[in-house]
Amino acid sequence: MPFKSLGLCDPLVQGILATGYTAPTEIQSEAIPAVLAGRDLIGCAQTGTGKTAAFVLPILHRLSHENKAAHKGVRSLILTPTRELAVQIEQCVEEYGRFIKLHALAVYGGVSMENQIRTLRRGVDIVVATPGRLMDHLQRRTIDLRAVEVLVLDEADRMFDMGFINDVKKIIGHLPANRQTLLFSATMSKEVKGLAAGVQKDPKMIQIGQQHNPIETITQHIYPVRKDQKMDLLRHLLQSGNMYCVLVFSRTRHGADKINKHLDRAGIKSVSIHSGRTQSQRQKALDGFKQNKFQVMVATDIAARGIDVDGISHVVNFDVPAFAEDYVHRIGRTGRAKALGDAITFVSDDEKQYLHRIEKFIGKKLKFEPCPVFASRKAEPKPDQSASNEKPGQHQEKKHYDKPRDAKAHGGKRHDERGHGGKPRQDKPREGRPEQGQSHESRPHYGKSQSGRPQGGGSFSSGGKSKSFRNRRKKHTRRF
Repeated sequence: MPFKSLGLCDPLVQGILATGYTAPTEIQSEAIPAVLAGRDLIGCAQTGTGKTAAFVLPILHRLSHENKAAHKGVRSLILTPTRELAVQIEQCVEEYGRFIKLHALAVYGGVSMENQIRTLRRGVDIVVATPGRLMDHLQRRTIDLRAVEVLVLDEADRMFDMGFINDVKKIIGHLPANRQTLLFSATMSKEVKGLAAGVQKDPKMIQIGQQHNPIETITQHIYPVRKDQKMDLLRHLLQSGNMYCVLVFSRTRHGADKINKHLDRAGIKSVSIHSGRTQSQRQKALDGFKQNKFQVMVATDIAARGIDVDGISHVVNFDVPAFAEDYVHRIGRTGRAKALGDAITFVSDDEKQYLHRIEKFIGKKLKFEPCPVFASRKAEPKPDQSASNEKPGQHQEKKHYDKPRDAKAHGGKRHDERGHGGKPRQDKPREGRPEQGQSHESRPHYGKSQSGRPQGGGSFSSGGKSKSFRNRRKKHTRRF
């Protein structure tokens, strides 16, 4: 079914085709006609099925056919939980509406508020905002929402997870009651259903696929591996497999930076993105990953729903997520728009409990696969161990800097029984200052005790110095 048959205007269809899309996805085919008819909508579908275009396209069509002069202020508001997602929705609005004269602005924290205020004063039709920064504008009265016609709550379940729901309810209080409200979510919890009941009027429910299951184009691989070997396994997979665009998820910011540094030292181009970085750093990292400047991007769960990059071949869960919902959203970054993708999860012994939660959530048993063979750095023999592993009868060429390490290498004499240059020491007492409370005669000789065990170790005792050393010290002091 072409986009034209959905009732979209010609300039909008031209913009869609210019982006490379030729046919709508299932949720777009069902949602767009309902939104164009003016109905409230609840769209529930897996990550990567095209939910963004399902609400952006009908909004652009509606606003382009209305008289802009009669509507002052923001005409459509899209609320989203993360900065990255806000930026990407703004880009979708600009790409699809390139032949339509509408203006959009992404409003989020971490950047200058003054620049956003200047743009709002010039006039904006569509605002894509995170709840926190939008509340700042409302408190300063730098944004007017009284003319909003369409409200979109994107990733509504994530709003609850991140604690934004109270701000969302306050923002809705600034909107006119006579509006169209669209709610999209990957999962439909009791909290999301309660929110929908309070802000929507007779919404149409669209359910695509099973609610908790990842899309079928993603192949899931579960590898059992020790926690101290995860880094080596990741490096092995990246260097030996056909993994050209990889997103690696870590549970913490510190872990993400650690993985990134390890990959850099291994010669693998990578970049990290998490909440500890500034917005400009995060955007620069995301743009570089999109432009194939980096083979790997290491991210935390804050980016699980904010990264929409075409062509991600693999998602690697370096750490198993503690929340089962995050697993679905993580691996949903690959296999998007009907493309094939692979999701790899490293599971250590202490993470099996999280894996059981994921299996219960998606209603599917995830089987362990044989872990790929790789050379662990901790398992590699040290250089000084190779000689001890030598088989009897084999002769290993001795290098000039090799030092004998046992009595056999000296014909039965220990290393401490030999003088400089390999000459045997005389079995006589060492000269020098005796130990405290001990005379020359009572000091043990450097040789063998009555039990036959060598005395003295490999260094001089702390009780005195050799005669030659004392003579050098005397000569040195006489010069001055």
